[in-house]
Amino acid sequence: KKDNNALLTLQLEPTPDILYQLGQHKKKGQILAGFALETEHELSNAKSKLQRKNLDFIVLNSLKDEGAGFGTATNKITIIDKKSTLNYPLKSKKEVALDIVAKTYELISGNPKKLKNN
Repeated sequence: KKDNNALLTLQLEPTPDILYQLGQHKKKGQILAGFALETEHELSNAKSKLQRKNLDFIVLNSLKDEGAGFGTATNKITIIDKKSTLNYPLKSKKEVALDIVAKTYELISGNPKKLKNN
């Protein structure tokens, strides 16, 4: 018989770290980006992830700012690569996507480019 007051337990197994595996097998000329949503020690944790996973850049999302994160039309990110840390203001998620594409273009081409939000 069911006991409606009984708690159920669900056992989970860790999944393989796909981003780490991609970083271990990255080919010359390939750009590998990652994302980090951190709640404490944001910058140091994101920089550590950048190094550990052999990324070209990482996009740090913060939940500390009003209007950033989930359930909103806006976000505030920091893009970190091996040489720089760029803090972006709060903006639409479409503009955030354009910033990420622009960073990818910069790393591929060697030229920074500002993309228009059309």
